[in-house]
Amino acid sequence: MLSLFAALSVLSASPETDIETVIDRMHQAASRADGPDYFAQFTPDARFIGTDATERWPLTAFRAYAEPYFARGQGWTYMPRERTVTIAPIDCRCIAWFDETLDNASYGQVRGSGVLRLTADGWKIEQYVLSFAVPNDRADSVVAVIKAPE
Repeated sequence: MLSLFAALSVLSASPETDIETVIDRMHQAASRADGPDYFAQFTPDARFIGTDATERWPLTAFRAYAEPYFARGQGWTYMPRERTVTIAPIDCRCIAWFDETLDNASYGQVRGSGVLRLTADGWKIEQYVLSFAVPNDRADSVVAVIKAPE
């Protein structure tokens, strides 16, 4: 395993480009149902927070959920529309965060956000959050559905 200093030396001149590449690789691997490449984009202790209120998974639990889908060749496709990446100030350029707008055939426009950490193996996703983008003028009806007894 490389040291953090060695990892810094092999990164491109633009950390933002490196970070975007990791996020894009994650989305592309999910679309191909490529579990090994997908999970390689995360730190071992990463968390995935999904759209359902119960979906706050450590990576091991998310892997257990997703791998059967990937094994059947069933992935998920989210196409990035727009993304903003922010890197921690110059004295600690080892943490970055992002937010993105994505398109999905089933859900329409959704949002993703997360945190990346610079590791000895390059940038890795520490946390990813997927959420529905609910227009404010429809929020009351969505909240009513959520609060309704089952």
